[in-house]
Amino acid sequence: MTIYDELKARGLIAQVTDEEEIKELVNNGKATFYIGFDPTADSLHVGHFMALCLMKRLQMAGNKPIALLGGGTGMIGDPSGRSDLRKMLTVDDIKHNCECFKKQMSRFIDFSEGKALMVNNADWLLGLNYVELLRDVGTCFSVNKMLTAECYKQRMEKGLSFLEFNYMIMQSYDFYVLHQKYGCNMQFGGDDQWSNMLGGTELIRKKLGEDAYAMTITLLLNSEGKKMGKTASGAVWLDPEKTSPYDFYQYWRNVDDADVLKCIKMLTFLPLEQIEEMDGWQGSQLNRAKEILAYELTALVHGEEEAKKCEAAAKAVFSGTGESADMPSTAISDDSFTDDKISVIDILVVSGLASSRGEARRLIEQGGISVDGEKVASVHSDVNKSSFEKGHIIIKKGKKVFHKITL
Repeated sequence: MTIYDELKARGLIAQVTDEEEIKELVNNGKATFYIGFDPTADSLHVGHFMALCLMKRLQMAGNKPIALLGGGTGMIGDPSGRSDLRKMLTVDDIKHNCECFKKQMSRFIDFSEGKALMVNNADWLLGLNYVELLRDVGTCFSVNKMLTAECYKQRMEKGLSFLEFNYMIMQSYDFYVLHQKYGCNMQFGGDDQWSNMLGGTELIRKKLGEDAYAMTITLLLNSEGKKMGKTASGAVWLDPEKTSPYDFYQYWRNVDDADVLKCIKMLTFLPLEQIEEMDGWQGSQLNRAKEILAYELTALVHGEEEAKKCEAAAKAVFSGTGESADMPSTAISDDSFTDDKISVIDILVVSGLASSRGEARRLIEQGGISVDGEKVASVHSDVNKSSFEKGHIIIKKGKKVFHKITL
């Protein structure tokens, strides 16, 4: 099976231009391709996972990735999939976020000996002369055509700012510069980026002629991948300081039954033959598939040692013992008690299991909190200091979130 056939079999390719030429380049290790990452936070999250894994797969097949950090486009903000204007970041924020991205990407991509490049579009976008850009690039874009792009439709309803309207031109210009400076002949992006990527392809061909290599591939379900990065309590980050390895493991251990095989295909590096054997697994076998998914992805992001710890901790929890040094924990002091008691609401807030006292009350009222195996019946419930005789208690939130509170 060729690498291109494998990408299709794993469900990673949705749309392409010039498929035969793309196959030729990818299968023979001749593709120099880029994927862009706008630094909107100081950590990548699981919504970026698909793109990172794709870059790793293609590099393993001999192709050359370019990780493009959006230090320039981040100053504008991508309107794709948005119903409101993105928060404006400061220059210092963007620089800091770019540095954080660099460290995390190195776990996936080998940047040694020129095998991959990491560049920042701030290097060419921030120094552009506006009038020169309008004359040089602006003539290549039809406003009528731009307004039909999917990436602008949601924003048009509430008002698309002229700032955001320029995003497609900036992203297209990125491909043009990367093609000229680094021989970049291919771009990848999410299905919500299709219009922007086609703009880059057309710009290269209009500026350099029809024979210029400029091709696009979109990733199937990438917009779903972005949703994958969000949970009810916030984002699932790749930075262990923002999402602990255990919580990261648990996130994948708890994916919906219908998504398990799809995630294993798209995100792990297990052979397709092994994955196909899992098709049709039910019950305890399906739980085993979730454990495989969680272990493989935790090892990819945090290393084998952390993955083994998380696996052992999760098994301890699900066996009912709950005794694991690797379970997320929060320490409280004697000062936290009043008359040798502490409220369950205070524990939930201090541990981060609830973002506010109001949320803590709702969790308790909905019957979603247990302490050492006993459901908390009232928002006025307390935990006595004597409950910490063994040094800790275990809080259970919902069916699958466990947290150790130590004294």
